[in-house]
Amino acid sequence: MSDDLLVACGLRKAYGSRVAVQEVSLVLRPGEVLGLLGPNGAGKSTTVGIISGLTVPDAGSVTLSGGVTLASDPMAYKRRIGLVPQDIALYEDLPARMNVELFGALYGLAPDVLKRRAAEVLAMVGLADRARDKPATFSGGMKRRLNIACALVHDPDILLLDEPTAGVDPHSRNAIFDNLEALKRAGKALVYTTHYMEEAERLADHLVIVDHGRVVASGTQAQLFARLPAVQRLRVEIDGEPDEVALQGLPDVTRSGQRLEIAVADVGHDTSALLAALAQRGVAVRGLATARATLEDVFLALTGRQLRD
Repeated sequence: MSDDLLVACGLRKAYGSRVAVQEVSLVLRPGEVLGLLGPNGAGKSTTVGIISGLTVPDAGSVTLSGGVTLASDPMAYKRRIGLVPQDIALYEDLPARMNVELFGALYGLAPDVLKRRAAEVLAMVGLADRARDKPATFSGGMKRRLNIACALVHDPDILLLDEPTAGVDPHSRNAIFDNLEALKRAGKALVYTTHYMEEAERLADHLVIVDHGRVVASGTQAQLFARLPAVQRLRVEIDGEPDEVALQGLPDVTRSGQRLEIAVADVGHDTSALLAALAQRGVAVRGLATARATLEDVFLALTGRQLRD
């Protein structure tokens, strides 16, 4: 479509006999956050490496709007993409401002533009008051935010973030989320890899779930939840531990000690019938809570694995 900012088709990458990415395709539009989800080793980082131009695929293509590819115009392609790698990539003994200016100089920014942009992106990530300080003195969360500033200094259309909250505290994580949501409002397009479903649920407009290098599901959150037989859950605290016979015939029940978790289509409609069924089977209920399904449930239903496996 004409409003597609990035189109990746049939990406494949193998390292010897190990296939890291197999037939991965995705589409990114302006102002959209695409969540790339999967367990460790699923192929997320390899996919990001291919899109950024750091990894050469064995097959497939990545095309930016206007028909720009890495092969047709490498500099134009890379100027439109900013990368926040999984591992922190900074010069620890250079002041924060000099780190940002160094990365900007690699993209050919003029000196006056470079100084202005460095000041803007440091302010954006909340590090303006630490511009003269060295990253060696920063916390892990501050280093992550400085990495984001370095990736933004050349004002790219697309920002690739490979697990940018790894190893940071909750306060820093929320600060990073605030930065990314502001970028989205400004029209930037983001690809965000993670194996934490709560991050994707907060940020992502569109989701691509990968496992063993392949796409197992793609769509909006609503579309993915629609693939579940039930998207709400009833958590029931019970007295004692009923035998399996007492639980037979109940829909999609999992048991952990004295807690039952039952998948239901409509909590308001189904709860009374389930409680009646439990009472008839001699199961005494002492507590009740409700919850909705998560992306972890979607992934488990599709693959039988947890996202963090």
